[in-house]
Amino acid sequence: MAIFKTFPSVYSACGLCDRSCSVDRTAGGRGFCGETEVLRIAVASIHRGEEPPITGLGGSGTIFVTGCTLHCSFCQNYQISREGMGAPVNTALFAEICLELERRGAENINIVTGSHAAFALSIGLDEARRRGLSIPALWNSSAYERVAAIDLAADRIQVYLPDLKTLDSTVAERYFKAHDYPEVAKKAILRMAELRPLSFVPARGPLPPDMTEKKRPEVLVSGVIMRHLVLPDQLEDTRNVLRWFADKLQGKALLSLMTQYTPVRSNENADLPDRFIGEKEYQSVIDMLEVFDIEDGFYQELVVADDWLPDFERVNPFSSELSVPVWHWKSGFVK
Repeated sequence: MAIFKTFPSVYSACGLCDRSCSVDRTAGGRGFCGETEVLRIAVASIHRGEEPPITGLGGSGTIFVTGCTLHCSFCQNYQISREGMGAPVNTALFAEICLELERRGAENINIVTGSHAAFALSIGLDEARRRGLSIPALWNSSAYERVAAIDLAADRIQVYLPDLKTLDSTVAERYFKAHDYPEVAKKAILRMAELRPLSFVPARGPLPPDMTEKKRPEVLVSGVIMRHLVLPDQLEDTRNVLRWFADKLQGKALLSLMTQYTPVRSNENADLPDRFIGEKEYQSVIDMLEVFDIEDGFYQELVVADDWLPDFERVNPFSSELSVPVWHWKSGFVK
């Protein structure tokens, strides 16, 4: 597509995702994502709740970008994906946030829902590298993005954390208003795996007192972790996702099977499952891993609770056990 031939044209008739808004975001227009060309961020923190090769010893340097291309009905970060919570940051400030995360021990820079801001984030990462950033950059996304958009930032990204939410176009239309999500996401994830083969190095953080150097964990510096959130009453969809992973990505990527679905209500999602994953459903899903002989990856323990849900109004949106705030959209850098 012509809009990707030169960076300045990317936002002028935006087509970074398959919503194909063609909005001129450089003139202040807002696409489906809700954002203009101005990069906005809600929170940057040292997050300890990601997968082990992402968290490492020092934690993941998460940067939550305002706006989203998908708008999941059950979004747990709805304050930033739907309600526009966040503050504008220029290139220099973005770079400084990245550098401060590294100074505070982050194993990586983990950019959350940045697909609609691929150009601004690319420029920001370039500036951070110029100023000395040395840790990997991670692309944490819904995978509802075009291959051309992935290629736009590919030189700056070392690790990809895409979701594969569903392979059922009916589910995709009901919960995401995107019937084409399965085909778009599959193409995006395969491209990510093509770009970055799996590679690990020892975690850089200080060892805890009960750990020897021999046991130092490894962190991912290249590769893909494909995430899938199990939905209540949708086990056949999960089965299809796991089958696709086994057929297409086994040995080329890691799987992260998530069971943290939490009913999050809004005016538009009255038909959402109003319960957590049950124990029988959980065991059925775990059994699927054996059926498809999937060994490389992770699955969550079943925790039926919602007290972990983030609140981005707070300087630390998560519990103190999960994250340490570094920058907040209301108060700036946190000492």
